[in-house]
Amino acid sequence: MEWRTDWGLRARMALTMFLLFALFLVFAAVVTAYAGGGILMIAVLMGGFSVAQWFFSDRLTLLSMGAETVSENEYPELHGAVTRLSQQADLPKPKVAVVESNNPNAFATGRSADHAAVAVTTGLLGLLTREELEGVLAHELAHVKNRDMAVMTFASLLSTLAFIVVRWGWLFGGRNRQQGSFAVAIVASLVVWVLSFVLIRALSRYREFAADRGGALITGRPSALASALMKIDGRMDRIPEEDLRNQAEMNAFFVIPVRQGFVGSLFRTHPTTEKRVERLRDLEKQLETVG
Repeated sequence: MEWRTDWGLRARMALTMFLLFALFLVFAAVVTAYAGGGILMIAVLMGGFSVAQWFFSDRLTLLSMGAETVSENEYPELHGAVTRLSQQADLPKPKVAVVESNNPNAFATGRSADHAAVAVTTGLLGLLTREELEGVLAHELAHVKNRDMAVMTFASLLSTLAFIVVRWGWLFGGRNRQQGSFAVAIVASLVVWVLSFVLIRALSRYREFAADRGGALITGRPSALASALMKIDGRMDRIPEEDLRNQAEMNAFFVIPVRQGFVGSLFRTHPTTEKRVERLRDLEKQLETVG
């Protein structure tokens, strides 16, 4: 399969990373100036988070979702599909994991193609046909191929740190807290968290389109992925609200995000299912014309 580089995705990744890095410099300067501790403390903190998040991103994500790595004996058909699609995409086979959940979903994680994992829920395995499941798996492999899991891991670092300062910063205020200085640092962190949140979501929507297209090209069947997306989207209404709330924080990783009401729809991590299906149907027509 000939894989064409999505320069639109690459440009958006580069722009988002540049803006986040600029935001990081402002964040570090404000926190250092108003919260104290010096630039060395900030550098150590940021560096420690970066290294930990980079090296253990696959394990942390699987652990947070309750995903268990499974063997070929346990899930032979799932392993067979991942092996075949990985070869078609010219990727090393990732780890295969399963989540015991009624939420029909899937996600990919890992810092590189050599350290990637693809996970599916038991709800997804029970819902889709073989062709539809392969469409979803190919979509996740396209995320790995595009390296956007690694980019999203770094991109979410700043948002995570800013949120930590907002949520727990008052515990470390010390004498500065009485002077209001630490309050300034917390407010600045809140602004940084909101801006990084918006930037990450803008990138996330485009990368889903890119993964849809890449996955459809891997299988050669855009209609199978379109059918899977519609099935998954239609099943979301039957999932208990408590289960959806517990998994909503992982929305950026899912093939279809968990619904979060009106406010959540304004800052959704994915394009609407209708737009994704429309693009896949257009791609199906293009492939038929070429064929």
